Amino acid sequence: MPRIVRIHELGGPEVLRIENQDLPQPDKGEVLIRVKALGLNRAEVLFRRGQYLENPPLPSKIGYEASGIVEAIGEGVSKCKPGDIVSLIPVRSMSKYGVYGEAAVVPEESIIKHPPSLTFIEAAASWMQYLTAYGALLGVAKMTKGDYVAIPAASSSVGLAAIQLALLEGARPIALTRTSEKKAALEKIGAEHVIITQEENISERMKDITGGKGVRIVFDPVAGNTVLELAKGMSALGILIEYGSLSGEHTPFPLILALKKGLTMRGFTLFELIQQPEMAERAIKYLSDALAKGRIKPVIAKVFPFDQIIESHQFLESNKQFGKIVVEI
Repeated sequence: MPRIVRIHELGGPEVLRIENQDLPQPDKGEVLIRVKALGLNRAEVLFRRGQYLENPPLPSKIGYEASGIVEAIGEGVSKCKPGDIVSLIPVRSMSKYGVYGEAAVVPEESIIKHPPSLTFIEAAASWMQYLTAYGALLGVAKMTKGDYVAIPAASSSVGLAAIQLALLEGARPIALTRTSEKKAALEKIGAEHVIITQEENISERMKDITGGKGVRIVFDPVAGNTVLELAKGMSALGILIEYGSLSGEHTPFPLILALKKGLTMRGFTLFELIQQPEMAERAIKYLSDALAKGRIKPVIAKVFPFDQIIESHQFLESNKQFGKIVVEI
């Protein structure tokens, strides 16, 4: 009997329970995989707290990202066959298709045959972060060579993915981080500039770095009142993309600055990209090619064994990580 993780109540990491279940069988259009590694995401923290886009019906499965081996396929599945090594892009319903466990049933459309050069750990650490960054920066903001891109929470897995994609496109990434503890690591991975938000004036630094013009693209998961300061440091016709709400604060719209500069402020989630099949296909091909050629590479913060799923979430909430946290099975 494979073990899976479920939550029976909302709350902190301690609500994650490892339980036995009968081996599930895939229905029409579904695939059963033997999971080898899980990638952790902030969305899963919000989900188990009851603060996410989807409210979990209790008890509930949990988990978006995984890699593994196809065990069985349901009727009509043509994208893969038993024995294939695959990884998963997230599907909208974690409660239905949560992948935390030794086995998981997922819809066929979530399956990706990743580059064979990737390990299971690397494959489980790739798609949420790179697809989110690609969809926002290349799909929405139309990032091009020379664009300045400000990236708050830059040491997160999505932040590091954004830095890598900016460099790949010839853009100029500006990493924002709360303390100087991660400055050297951010510079090493390629951030052209690093702004220490607890020590420096964010908008003044953004203007100084850009010679007074301001930053055209801001890719922000923090939200809250900081958006006002970010907007001050943006250029005319800039775009402020909010893809999270880590601050937990009310997020104002910088109306006066938007009127003066013609700014755009809009939300983005990975599912916006996934729901556009042609764009998603282009993104997966672009990222698969870049991963295969080593032009981008997921940064792994720490790997936990499955039995330490609670500890892995405690580490995720500590904000000490630099890159992606993975659970190996």
